[in-house]
Amino acid sequence: MAKVLTALTRSIGRPYYVTISLRCLKTSSPKMDKALENLKTNPYYEKYAARIADLQKTSPEEFMQRVELQQQSKEEEKKKKFASVDTRQFSSVLNPKQALEEVSDANEKKLSDIFKIELVKDKDAKEIQQIWEEYHKSKEVISATIPKDTYCSLQQQMQQCPTFLFPLPRSQGYEFIMCQSHGHTVHFTPLLAYQVHKENAPECLTIVHYTELADKGLILMRGEFDKNVLDGQEAQCLANQFQMYYSGKDSTKLQLLNTFTKNPDTFKHMDLIAQLENIGL
Repeated sequence: MAKVLTALTRSIGRPYYVTISLRCLKTSSPKMDKALENLKTNPYYEKYAARIADLQKTSPEEFMQRVELQQQSKEEEKKKKFASVDTRQFSSVLNPKQALEEVSDANEKKLSDIFKIELVKDKDAKEIQQIWEEYHKSKEVISATIPKDTYCSLQQQMQQCPTFLFPLPRSQGYEFIMCQSHGHTVHFTPLLAYQVHKENAPECLTIVHYTELADKGLILMRGEFDKNVLDGQEAQCLANQFQMYYSGKDSTKLQLLNTFTKNPDTFKHMDLIAQLENIGL
């Protein structure tokens, strides 16, 4: 899971590349070549490369049998990995009546409740960003600053597609987390919890976009999460996925967002998992 989450976080910034050196082994057939290529993707390959080369040379038939058994085992694990995923149609979670407790505009959280705005009134956007980041360093929350133009795009998609799902990597596969946007706030709750408790489903993450300093050209974001359900890295994973789908910059993700909203019966949850796993490649 850590590999996928780390790659996801880095995907927001500059590209990240890892170079891995692999020992070259002689092969005697296309089938053997393919088997070796598959083995080289194993992170422990380098440690056992000498033994693999020796077995390949002295007993190629036994080598191929072991590779085939390993491949069968991987396929079985993959099937188990997705066995617990809910494969029903997703239309029933769209536009739910009070799927999460709605917050009226009058009760929207205000920046002044957590931050002394008067201290940054004379600061520019760069200075405010630094202050905001420093302010949250010692707090168990996630935070960010978003350019005003970027947030306008997010807000447009939030209004058009208020409800969506995100896969969250877990040790036994993936757990789907449902999000619902209302005003400048995004509420997240486990899909399973919503299916059981409906409007009483507890939130595991709440992201608030504070617009009080929009005249400075930026929006301040803060996310508070339930530590019994998520850790900081998982909360950041959800926030990053939300940004990537709702920013409208990725046509494939935007199409999935629209399909979920407009044609839920044709929506495939595995497409979300594929998008997340592609980030980790």
